[in-house]
Amino acid sequence: MHIEDWPATIEEALAVQDRLRGRVERTDDCPELPPTVTGLDVAYDDTGGIAAAVVTLETAGLTVVEERTHRAKAVFPYEPGLFAFRELPPLLAALERLERTPDVLVCDGHGLAHPRRFGLACHLGVLTGLPAFGVGKTRFVGSHGTPAHVRGSSEPLVDAGEEVGAVLRTQDGVKSVYVSAGHRIGLAHACRLTLALTPRYRLPETTRHADRLSRAALR
Repeated sequence: MHIEDWPATIEEALAVQDRLRGRVERTDDCPELPPTVTGLDVAYDDTGGIAAAVVTLETAGLTVVEERTHRAKAVFPYEPGLFAFRELPPLLAALERLERTPDVLVCDGHGLAHPRRFGLACHLGVLTGLPAFGVGKTRFVGSHGTPAHVRGSSEPLVDAGEEVGAVLRTQDGVKSVYVSAGHRIGLAHACRLTLALTPRYRLPETTRHADRLSRAALR
């Protein structure tokens, strides 16, 4: 989908989600421990500007391999459940600047844990064809129990009777994160990768690096 064809209204965006969500591949063909992981995040300013950042890390040592940014103006209104239509244009532009094709995308957001089962991680995965999953800071849909306080504990995130994600404790006694599959990766696999990316902090290193880079790009 080219930017000139980008939806301009809520109705158009909903139609795009309905059309594309059937292309989500729920089978897992992502390597158990991919060589690299690529995190994505965006930052906003007060004038409608967006800075997107993508950062590729070596999975084993979590060292930065490559990073790119792209600044743009928002082309879609602020609407819950449709954030992807604000964030995807600059994110895709930043991804195109990478020299190495990502092995897996880690989104600061949700995948199947979305009212229409088509969050940012699903949308990115379908448009790029790459394995993708989301690690959200807060719950968007569903209900869940409280994970045990030990790192690695989890509880199912259930919405309308369907398990759409997992509530995962990444550090002992620290607030959980919300993991959901997006495209070409299973939930359990996404949770294992999330733990591999959180050796010291609550949020994945991919998200932490991309967040800092996007904020710096705004300045």
